[in-house]
Amino acid sequence: MSMRIDILTLFPQAVDAMMSSSILGRAEKKGLIEINCVQIRDFTTNKQQQVDDYPYGGGWGCVMMAQPLKACLDHVTAQAGDRKRRVIYMSPQGTRFDQGQARRLAADYDHLVLVCGHYEGVDERFIQLCCDEEMSIGDFVLTGGEIPAMAIADSVCRLLPGVLSDPACYMGESHWDGLLEYPQYTRPEVWEGMAVPEILRTGNHRDVDAWRREQQLIRTQERRPDMFAAFQPRTREEKETVLRLTGRERLQYDCRRATEADMDALMSIARQGGDFLREQGVPQWQDNFPNPAVFRRDIEAGGCWLFTHQDEPAGCISLYLTPEADYAPLEDAFLAHEPYGTLHRVAVAAPYRGRGLSNEMMQLGEDLALGSGCTSVRSDTHPQNKPMQALLESRGYTLRGTIRLTNGAEQDPVRVVYEKVF
Repeated sequence: MSMRIDILTLFPQAVDAMMSSSILGRAEKKGLIEINCVQIRDFTTNKQQQVDDYPYGGGWGCVMMAQPLKACLDHVTAQAGDRKRRVIYMSPQGTRFDQGQARRLAADYDHLVLVCGHYEGVDERFIQLCCDEEMSIGDFVLTGGEIPAMAIADSVCRLLPGVLSDPACYMGESHWDGLLEYPQYTRPEVWEGMAVPEILRTGNHRDVDAWRREQQLIRTQERRPDMFAAFQPRTREEKETVLRLTGRERLQYDCRRATEADMDALMSIARQGGDFLREQGVPQWQDNFPNPAVFRRDIEAGGCWLFTHQDEPAGCISLYLTPEADYAPLEDAFLAHEPYGTLHRVAVAAPYRGRGLSNEMMQLGEDLALGSGCTSVRSDTHPQNKPMQALLESRGYTLRGTIRLTNGAEQDPVRVVYEKVF
């Protein structure tokens, strides 16, 4: 079944002009995708086709009414029939859209409904009743949701079989496997005194591939150090390149189950982790969390592990083998169900960041979960915690959705949840 995307908008002609062009237009003619731009005004109940009204409580501007949005949504869902559907409201308050999100939507659904707000937004009741999630393309505000909807539709569609000529067209691009793309060149050979790198003119494909992979690592280290720190080398050549770029050998770590006597070490690691997140602008671990009570619970459950290097605390991770209550709203989105393991409180002390420890800790947690009979392992993090998301995706985790923590430990309880199936 082809992918169907319905974009609910007040400006269907403008959106359709973009979405029916170029690669997506050709894919639609082949029957690989179906993109419909639906006019919300057609579903109003008044002659003026009014879609907005003044907000309760006062304030600037108007708010889009729930009725026409709901009627428009009911229309497209009835037309689409029985499909695996996801209704997404374009909102600057939503989960940040990235390549992992695009891969999830392309793999898990064959009908996306993208709702474009305007004015001061839409009636909150429509969001709560009718939308599965809210999604943002960045920390900025636009006049409407059309540009985000087009960006998401384009990003998802190009991952579908047959839309691009070959999977290699996107598998070597930025963000596919945790690295940025290598630099590209075309004719002429020399332009403005700048020559194309000689290795690209040799015709030796093996050497070209090696050069491009090295350039991916170099460019990622320079432009996205968070992604570079989370990247896990897969080949001897990659390991050698990472070692050369960092100038640091990978250290040997010891690990053991933490005890109450390790509380000072655990809290020191947690504080350094909180400092790092604050520097990155991530509102996570900033509200006296995790605190000794949290680590004490981990220790009593037997799942808190402390990593050390020459007896110095280097990192920690906690594994739970019991169901996570906060994940219940996403149960239908997970590929595997009970029994599963959950990884929490993955933190590395400042001197040991970028030295392979986070991957060693994750490997331990996954091995313990697998050895305990789990069919999968899960973890969650803040939507703005890109280093942790890059780590998870580099290890084969897939984004499953968004939740809100119910324990009230932190001021911002929104988390994105990932899953890795064994």
